[in-house]
Amino acid sequence: MFGLLFLILFTPGVSEFLCTSSDLELSYTFCDSTAHDFMFNLTPCSIMNETIWSLALTWIPRSDITFLKVIFKVWYNGAKALHWKEVLCSGVDDEYSVCGRLKGETVATAFDIKGARISFPKGNYEIVLQGFSDDSENNMTVCLNLTMIVKQDPF
Repeated sequence: MFGLLFLILFTPGVSEFLCTSSDLELSYTFCDSTAHDFMFNLTPCSIMNETIWSLALTWIPRSDITFLKVIFKVWYNGAKALHWKEVLCSGVDDEYSVCGRLKGETVATAFDIKGARISFPKGNYEIVLQGFSDDSENNMTVCLNLTMIVKQDPF
C-alpha cells in the first residue's frame, strides 16, 4: 500500500513542486514529452544551517540500466557554474542500487547529501540532470530540469 502512494505519474511539461519554504523553492519538469513514473523528495526543505539533506527517489525506468552515465549541469543567475559527468553503472562491479535494474522494475532508493560543503548564495539556479544508457550520450533514459530559488544568503 505504501508503495502505491509513493509513485506518481507526472504529465510532461508540467512543473512539479518538490518543496517550498521561507528560504528555498525547488521544482522540476521533465526534458522530454513522455510521462514518467517518478517520485523525488528532499527533506528538510531548507538550505539554511542544514548539514544533511535526505533524498528519496522512486522511479520506473523505460530501459534496462546495465550502463548509466549521468551529466549534471548547473547555471547560477544565468551563468554556467558546474558541468559534471560520471559513469554510475558500467555492468562490472557496480556499487549503486539502480545498476542492473530492468525496464519497468521499480527503483526505490534513499540517500543523504552532506550540505555543509556547499554554500548557496541567494539567486536562481537552473539544474539539468541527464541519464544515458550508453557512453556516447545518444540514448537518454531520464532528463530533469530543476529550478532552485534560494531566497536569502546563508551568511
